[in-house]
Amino acid sequence: MNLKSFHIITIFPNILDSYINESLFCRAIKSKIISIKTHDLRGFSDARYGKKIKKGIQPFARVDDRPFGGGPGMVLQVEPIYRAVEFVKKKAAKGKTRIILFSTRGKRFDSKTAQRLAKYDNLIFICGRYEGIDERVADYIADEEISIGDYVLSGGEIPALTVMESISRYIPGFLGKEESLEEINGSFPTYTRPEVFSPKKGKKWSVPKVLLSGDHKKIQEWRNSND
Repeated sequence: MNLKSFHIITIFPNILDSYINESLFCRAIKSKIISIKTHDLRGFSDARYGKKIKKGIQPFARVDDRPFGGGPGMVLQVEPIYRAVEFVKKKAAKGKTRIILFSTRGKRFDSKTAQRLAKYDNLIFICGRYEGIDERVADYIADEEISIGDYVLSGGEIPALTVMESISRYIPGFLGKEESLEEINGSFPTYTRPEVFSPKKGKKWSVPKVLLSGDHKKIQEWRNSND
C-alpha cells in the first residue's frame, strides 16, 4: 500500500495542528499510513519571489488584492496559488494526484466522492479565505470544486479536515478494523453500561430489552430495522 499524502494550501498553516495531532490522524501518520503537509500560501507571494521589493525593506507577504469591478473584501490571487500547487506537485510522491478547490459552488461532497478520492496517491487541497479566490484557480488549476454543504464558512480549512477524514476512513489501517465503517457495520442506535440510567428520581432511561437477550438473530433484526 502506498502512503496516502494530503497537501493543504492555506494562509493559516498551523490552524489544523491541534486536531491532526490529537486524533486518528496522529496514529495514522506515526504508522505511515498517511502523510499530511500544510503549505503557507504567503511563502509563494510576489514578495517572497523577489517582485516589487525595495532594497533594504522587508516586504509583507501579500497574497490578496481588491476585486476587479469593485465590491467589498479582498480576493486571493491566482499567481501565488499557482506557484504553491506547482511546488507541491514537484514534491509529491509518485502516483495519481488530484487538486481540490473548496467552493460554495462546488459539487456536494458525499461518501461516493470520498471513496473515489481515496484511490488517489496525492490530494492537494486549496483553502480559500476573504471574499473568495480568483476564478482562474477554478478554471485552470483545480481538477474539481467541492462543497461540504449549503452554508458558508470563513475559509476552506474546516472543509479540508472534513474531506480528509472522510477519505482516510477508506484507507486500510486508518480505523484499525474495516468493520468500523458504517457502510459495512450499519448505522443504528448503540448503548453501553449502565443498563438503566436514572438522571433523577422517578426517571429511568433503559436499554432496549432485545439487546440484553443474547439472541443474536433478534438483535440483528432490531439493528436492521433501526438502521
